[in-house]
Amino acid sequence: MDVDLRPVRKLRESAAVRSALGPIIEAVCASPADLARLRLVCDWIQYKQNFREPVVARPIGATATEIAIDLRRSTGIDLEAEIKRALDDAGGLALESWVPGRDSCIWRFNALYWLALSEWEQATGRQYEQSLPGGESDARNTEAARELILELFRIWDELDARRALPDELYILELGVGNGNQARTWLDEFVQLDRRHGRDYYRRLRYLMGDYSPHVLDRARQAVAHHGERISALVVDATRPGITLGFLAGKAFLVYISNVYDNLPTDELACIHGRTYQVQTQAFLTDDDADLIAGQFGIDRPAVSKLTDRLLRVGPELLSESAPGQFPAPKNAVEFWRAVWGALRLRERYVPLEGLDSYQLTPDLTGEILHSLIEADGDVRMHVSNGALSSFTGTLPLLHPFGRVQCHDLFLTGSDQYRTGFYGPGKYDGSVVNWVNGPLLQLVASRRGFGVQFAPFRQRPGSNITTLTAQARD
Repeated sequence: MDVDLRPVRKLRESAAVRSALGPIIEAVCASPADLARLRLVCDWIQYKQNFREPVVARPIGATATEIAIDLRRSTGIDLEAEIKRALDDAGGLALESWVPGRDSCIWRFNALYWLALSEWEQATGRQYEQSLPGGESDARNTEAARELILELFRIWDELDARRALPDELYILELGVGNGNQARTWLDEFVQLDRRHGRDYYRRLRYLMGDYSPHVLDRARQAVAHHGERISALVVDATRPGITLGFLAGKAFLVYISNVYDNLPTDELACIHGRTYQVQTQAFLTDDDADLIAGQFGIDRPAVSKLTDRLLRVGPELLSESAPGQFPAPKNAVEFWRAVWGALRLRERYVPLEGLDSYQLTPDLTGEILHSLIEADGDVRMHVSNGALSSFTGTLPLLHPFGRVQCHDLFLTGSDQYRTGFYGPGKYDGSVVNWVNGPLLQLVASRRGFGVQFAPFRQRPGSNITTLTAQARD
């Protein structure tokens, strides 16, 4: 039996967790599992809302099994019974077939959340940023805006001295939130430009891009006093070039905040020298499926069918198509929230024939992953497909003197995957995963860009890390 104990800080801080390790080993040894073909993984899952039971079993190919235990929830439960249940249980109500992680319906739920955000917020009585840790985004800060603007002024002054400064000065923000960042940045720009005396504000073109029309409308209202300097565009973050291709080579700054951690991703793993893809299946437990069916007066199979329809048409049209179950859109939103709250993921490891045959993005194979995933023993990591597509699609938008600045949940070393759990977790109605920073850094390097990571200095202790990317000299 292999034991993989992720050495998170909580392991040292929590006596209760340390004391659970002995009973965990005893329970595993008392289980019906073939210990010669068993792998035990102990994680601390930091997200209170997530997609896993406290104890889960994952097939490794056709010959071995992994038992995963959440140390955070391991105390106060019958470990032996939970391990047996995990090994035996194939029940519940499946909401999809087995698929790679990025194709799971959790991402359809995620997309629905942003498209129908106003209905969700009306049902919960709060705006989405209030569901973030601390109730707000870390990346809203006047001092940070001032530093960026003054650096832009320096670059523009140098270009202007060489008569190489364009007439229009483009700034792009992806993931605009409630508009506070744009308002803070633009208000600060106006003040600094007046002191600077170069009238750059008159030439400024500030583009706001977001997937959610509701979010864009709210953000536009926050910056309405900047009038014609602002344009708002609905943008698929994973394919920014479709909407923003006209910006190629023109953007002096692309500012991104808390977007990449909300984009679809696969996970790959290296176990005993072999590479696997993690496949998932979304499901509801039997108890939850029965509870939801009873709440809305439907049978269990209808829960799955109505969930699929909800994800295809949204709550308003679901109400129109099934008025017996959902007399008003708010009833369909209640169904949406109930299913989302109960949603779980099963996982299994499926062998890959080779990383070269794995398609990371439409134009990038898994060949680039060799140095990250096969370098040093067993590891499981996100490959951040959506974030990588977004990042590589954004780099061509930059002016030769432009930069990307992104505040997000970045891992900055692949070794971090050996020491902790980095998603998926649940926020209020959306998904969060930490982003594989070393992979973005590696891909950018091959395309002539340098990537640097730094702590978010304006709020010490935050989990947010700042990525800066710009063309190498």
